[in-house]
Amino acid sequence: MGILPAEIGRIVGNVMQIGLRTVLPPRCGGCGAVTDTVHAVCADCWIGLRFISDPLCACCGYPFELAAEDNAGDGILCGQCLRKKPAFDRARAALVYDDASRDYLLRFKHGDRTDLTPLLSRWLVQAGRDFWADADIILPVPLHRTRLLMRRYNQSGLLAASLSRQIGIGWHGMVLRRLRKTRSLGGLGPSSRKREVGGAFGVDDRIAQRIGLSGARVVLIDDVLTTGATANACARILKRAGAMHVDVITVARVVR
Repeated sequence: MGILPAEIGRIVGNVMQIGLRTVLPPRCGGCGAVTDTVHAVCADCWIGLRFISDPLCACCGYPFELAAEDNAGDGILCGQCLRKKPAFDRARAALVYDDASRDYLLRFKHGDRTDLTPLLSRWLVQAGRDFWADADIILPVPLHRTRLLMRRYNQSGLLAASLSRQIGIGWHGMVLRRLRKTRSLGGLGPSSRKREVGGAFGVDDRIAQRIGLSGARVVLIDDVLTTGATANACARILKRAGAMHVDVITVARVVR
């Protein structure tokens, strides 16, 4: 029996991949050193990354320094969430926002390093592992059109699209919109951030109806969670538009 066309295609594809890796070997997403696999980091860079894991706040995902006895950390809220629960239902982040993770995000967000998308989105898949079973749709935090024109891409949209391909949940980049251009939130305190994003977001009602936003369980994607002002503003708008549940996943979060 001869070789089937599909088998020939796979053989040719494998040969091409081997040839491509010989000419352009996979490199570390951090330092650029040659690695064994694509979209990975080397051992030295991996050691410098601070991944967030249990125990953490059941609501906002803030990591606790010490595990309580008898797994008392399960379901426990941090002081901030006890004082006032956020508008979103849950938030999780892959990494602590520090010098190491900041370097990845700055290159990804401002340095045209869109090739980091598969690596960062794979970390998001793991960070949101408790969300995927019930999620209906993935939505990125939007950029204002003027900022999108300058940057040429929305980093949160790239992550949302990559996540969608990996876990099989649909995403949409136009239902949630930024209605006005806001200042950079860097350096602003919690109150100033909240005022700056107030009224900055809206939902396209026609698209919301078409994709079935009413009653949906949404996973909102952004790069960094700082005070939660942006995530809260988006969650409020989405719930007013009918979303039943809004979870948030970011690549990194600030830990004070």
